[in-house]
Amino acid sequence: MPYTILVHVLNEDAVVGEVDELPDPHSQFIVLNSPRLRDGRDVTYFLPETTTAIYPWHRIHSIEILPQEGEESIVTFIRE
Repeated sequence: MPYTILVHVLNEDAVVGEVDELPDPHSQFIVLNSPRLRDGRDVTYFLPETTTAIYPWHRIHSIEILPQEGEESIVTFIRE
């Protein structure tokens, strides 16, 4: 099951992409499929035909795991 993640790269815009499994803390890099900016535009420092990017851990500030479709639940409170 692929995970959609948001990678915060040092001194760059955050990049959204998919990974097949969550990254192992002992890895030296992370492989990101279908890299794009959060609004869906192409990443400026990649060629338009790029489908996979490899980021070394020392360039990553943090990673957010975005919710999958169907996982989001809206909790509302109704006051009667």
